[in-house]
Amino acid sequence: MPSFQAHPFFELPKEFYTLQDWQGFDNPKIVIENHLMKNALGIQGADNQELLEIFNGTKKIDSLKPLSMVYSGHQFGQYVEQLGDGRGLLFAQINSNEGLLDIHLKGAGKTPYSRFGDGRAVLRSVIREYLCGEAMYALSIPTTRALMIIGSDEMVIREKSESAAMLVRTAKTHIRFGNFEYFHYNNKPEHVKALADFCINSYPQYFSRTKDAYEDFFRVIVKNTANMVAHWQAYGFNHGVMNTDNMSILGETFDYGPYGFMEDYNPSHICNHSDYQGRYAFKNQPYIGLWNCSALGHALSSLISEESQTEILQTYEEIFQNTLAELYRKKLGLGLEEPEDAALIQGLLDIMESEKLDYTNTFRNLMHTLTNKISPELSSEISKSWVVSFLKRHSRETTSQEKRLELMSQMNPKFILRNYMAQEAIEAAEKNDFLLLNTLLIVLTQPFEEFPEHQKFANKSPKWAKDLEISCSS
Repeated sequence: MPSFQAHPFFELPKEFYTLQDWQGFDNPKIVIENHLMKNALGIQGADNQELLEIFNGTKKIDSLKPLSMVYSGHQFGQYVEQLGDGRGLLFAQINSNEGLLDIHLKGAGKTPYSRFGDGRAVLRSVIREYLCGEAMYALSIPTTRALMIIGSDEMVIREKSESAAMLVRTAKTHIRFGNFEYFHYNNKPEHVKALADFCINSYPQYFSRTKDAYEDFFRVIVKNTANMVAHWQAYGFNHGVMNTDNMSILGETFDYGPYGFMEDYNPSHICNHSDYQGRYAFKNQPYIGLWNCSALGHALSSLISEESQTEILQTYEEIFQNTLAELYRKKLGLGLEEPEDAALIQGLLDIMESEKLDYTNTFRNLMHTLTNKISPELSSEISKSWVVSFLKRHSRETTSQEKRLELMSQMNPKFILRNYMAQEAIEAAEKNDFLLLNTLLIVLTQPFEEFPEHQKFANKSPKWAKDLEISCSS
């Protein structure tokens, strides 16, 4: 049996959570398992049937304390006083190659925080989260990941009748900005302090107990958030629901819903059909990351002075800009830093926007320009002057062309998760055909490889996919 251990979160006061027994499925089945994650957790030899019974609740482990967490949050800028794990359980912790990881069950049934929901996830949504977690991890973007998907014969009603499913999710933590907001707005500063102390003590690789421990705690969160959002922007990822209850204190991409990777470059792109005002449009993500950090700072006001909050929040933009600039330089194959680099990068983005170029493919095909080949995306008259500037800039690099091409090939993926790919995999899976799902995982977990036999997944989306709408229910 895997060495699951009770999550120490249950040692906090009872106001933080509800211990939870849960209702599994009558006829559960493993839809897909993540062999890479099983290796990382050291459970590659675990019996799948036993794992299924444990996660489904059929086989109980008495030493564990599964619980649903209470939290609140700002959703689309408006404070919602109580949210919480309405369909999830913090199941356990387990040692991994990266230290202790949470095991979380998403779709495990009703909890005290379900409100009017049924507490279930659907196969469609968990497949989307599973695929994106693996795609993001392969791109070195901080993210939660899934261990497996558990399917069922149970049907639930969303926009239509759908198959219920459960995602077994791993994360470094499930503590959100909203956990702190809940106790701040309920006027319980002692609980805000208890939670901050818990985080500082539980994640020593991130936080340290110093004389300015709470300021340092907040500083690390701001830094990690800025770093995460910079990676999103560099790879064209649009989260879609950057509510404070979807923000991890450790800067991992959290709670995948109506996300989307940028295709034709449009900084005003809105991936969430429910985001009527465009609050979470692609270009707004850096600002929203800062706004959310500010909301967390307010929730920590009993521990951190307003002056310290302001000073720490002012570090966000510099961290974000420096990280993004470094990522863009690497995507262009540049090892040195020059003052003109910002203009070179912006010039390329402007061309992409005006000519509606595919974000991922344009960057990937930049390598052609260094080998005297024509990049199909940059063959127009307006692009030619930029290409001249690009080649001139490369002439000042001190590394060999081979090394620069290698850098570009490692930073610019050939494959990203386009919405139509996920949709086709979902439609096949709903018919018990998982071939496409497994094929997508091959290219998404190795996105920098060529895989000529899978070239179609690197091409622009077909015309019918342009009208795909993804909402919060996704």
